[in-house]
Amino acid sequence: MNPTIELLKSHRSIRRFTDQQIPRELLLELIRAGQAAATSSHVQAYSVIHVRNPANREKIAELAGGQGYVASCADFLVFCADMKRPTEASERTGANVVRGMTEQLLVASVDTALMAQNVAIAAESAGLGICYIGGIRNNPHAISDLLHLPEHVYPVFGMCLGYPAVDPDIKPRLPVEAILKEDAYTEDSEQVAAFDEAMHTYYGERRGGNKDADWSRNLTPLFDSKLRAHMRDFLVERGFEMK
Repeated sequence: MNPTIELLKSHRSIRRFTDQQIPRELLLELIRAGQAAATSSHVQAYSVIHVRNPANREKIAELAGGQGYVASCADFLVFCADMKRPTEASERTGANVVRGMTEQLLVASVDTALMAQNVAIAAESAGLGICYIGGIRNNPHAISDLLHLPEHVYPVFGMCLGYPAVDPDIKPRLPVEAILKEDAYTEDSEQVAAFDEAMHTYYGERRGGNKDADWSRNLTPLFDSKLRAHMRDFLVERGFEMK
């Protein structure tokens, strides 16, 4: 064990922040740390929108499903998968660029997630709290219009940043035996059943909580309907044709 591993294992989503502002230079260092993440073929297929306008923050909070902490956190970032920059750079060399490939969507999305997670870890190492906001994909057209996102760029998720005003419990994770499989995929229903019991206990005992739920039941809203069915058409419209 070392401090880095301990930091990674101590992650909690923070949704209440103090009024303390994040120094500009620290914010820039977080972005630089994000840029140090692994990137496919050095493409760096991401852009980050720092949303400072209070009215826009309020609008995004509404569009993301009424998540008020988008407006109340010290800083709010929108991480965008960006194939505009690298394809245009290649085009300027005289290349006959092919756009809209499924692999380009995957590369840009993975690059963006890796970059954002570096930002999150760097932020937590500096005493900040973070919360990812996938809810911006509830209304990706409106978010894109609000942030003037061009074709071949799409908003993947947002991130709230600030100094924590709360100290929530660490939420349990699946047992490593369910995740780490040796040589081939193996079934993990026993580990999932045990994890459901652990999560039921967690929800019943956590501070301020009396939730009667477990991991499997919490997944139901994600899979018993067509969640964000608009995303495929939206991505195609943005130039990610998935050819």
